[in-house]
Amino acid sequence: MPNNRYIDRPFVAAALALGACIFITGIIFSFAFYSARQGNDTISVTGSAKTSVKANTAKWTIEVYRSAMQEGLTAAYAAVGREATSVRQYFIDAGIPVEDITQTTATADQDWSYNSNGGPTRYRVHQEITIESSDVDKVQGLAQSGALVARGLSVSPRQPEYYISTLPELRVELLGQAVADAKARAAEIAKSGDASVGKLTSASSGVVQVMAPNSTSVEDYGSYDTSTIEKEVSVTARATFVVR
Repeated sequence: MPNNRYIDRPFVAAALALGACIFITGIIFSFAFYSARQGNDTISVTGSAKTSVKANTAKWTIEVYRSAMQEGLTAAYAAVGREATSVRQYFIDAGIPVEDITQTTATADQDWSYNSNGGPTRYRVHQEITIESSDVDKVQGLAQSGALVARGLSVSPRQPEYYISTLPELRVELLGQAVADAKARAAEIAKSGDASVGKLTSASSGVVQVMAPNSTSVEDYGSYDTSTIEKEVSVTARATFVVR
């Protein structure tokens, strides 16, 4: 009868090798399954943040103009030049620094609103004077006074525009708040499934909306209302978190 020690050794070695393979395969499979779960168990939520802010830069443009036929262009240019000087001096007297005042060169364009019926062409001679100031309240007061029109000047004042020069920095601050809001929302959603929210895996910024107070006029590509000094700035952020 053969010795069992010589029969069992190859069998035992093969069994051990097979067991080791099964064990290693199990570890690999478990790791792959865990990784898959880690990749799939996430939640994506949109958060938002909003703040009220006052514009710190104002821009106001005044157009001085005269209409004239060809033979009257020289006189029109002279009149526009005088009135542009008057507008500039008005701003200086009101306390606007000279360096905050700019003006274009006077030009003459054909006045297409004039129907000559084949007759002489009428021109519109015009020049623009613009102030850009950090004193937004002063600019608003000047625009609302109507003093330039009351002086009898041939001017066409445009609507003042109010801007936030620190908007890039404000946007970064609001993005952080929007991501925090997204995490709070994600936590509430996860809680309903007896889960919790883990680390942030990705985030993307939405558009910036600069609106008048209490406005609901949002745009898909963002908006920037320049008509008011007081503004509301809002930002959205899409964030993805691990769910545990």
